[in-house]
Amino acid sequence: MNIDIPEGRNPIEYVWGEMVPGIGTAASGFSLAVYAHTTLGLREFEAARLRIAQINGCSFCLDWRTERDGRTVEDDFADAVTGWRTTDAFDDRTRLAAEYAERYATDHHGLDDEFWSRMTAHYGQTEIVELSMSIGAWLVFGRLNHVLGLDTMCVLPGH
Repeated sequence: MNIDIPEGRNPIEYVWGEMVPGIGTAASGFSLAVYAHTTLGLREFEAARLRIAQINGCSFCLDWRTERDGRTVEDDFADAVTGWRTTDAFDDRTRLAAEYAERYATDHHGLDDEFWSRMTAHYGQTEIVELSMSIGAWLVFGRLNHVLGLDTMCVLPGH
């Protein structure tokens, strides 16, 4: 942990809610909105989210699985995300979501016309904006939590 947390306090709530309430509360609202208001399919959403988690190395994000209507992705989905280029477990949209997340995080200047041609063949403009905002949220907040050491202090429900 790279931030001192008072004994008995929830690290995330303390850092995000109390240390910088004007910023943390707004950031938390944005982060929660990504989950509450998404229109993306679960597999596409999770492919992008997990690829960012893998790149960020955020322990909490790597363990997390988004649930919708009592459903989550299959247990070996994270392995498929790692091998997004060659897996036969993904359709074109899911593969593109993982690719976009990786390129957004590691080479955003390299998103060329060829990529955008493929992306716009499978995603509408609104979906691209939504996916871009979601990836941005996961990238920044996963890195923030990892850099501050908060990702190892988070506890998943049921753990």
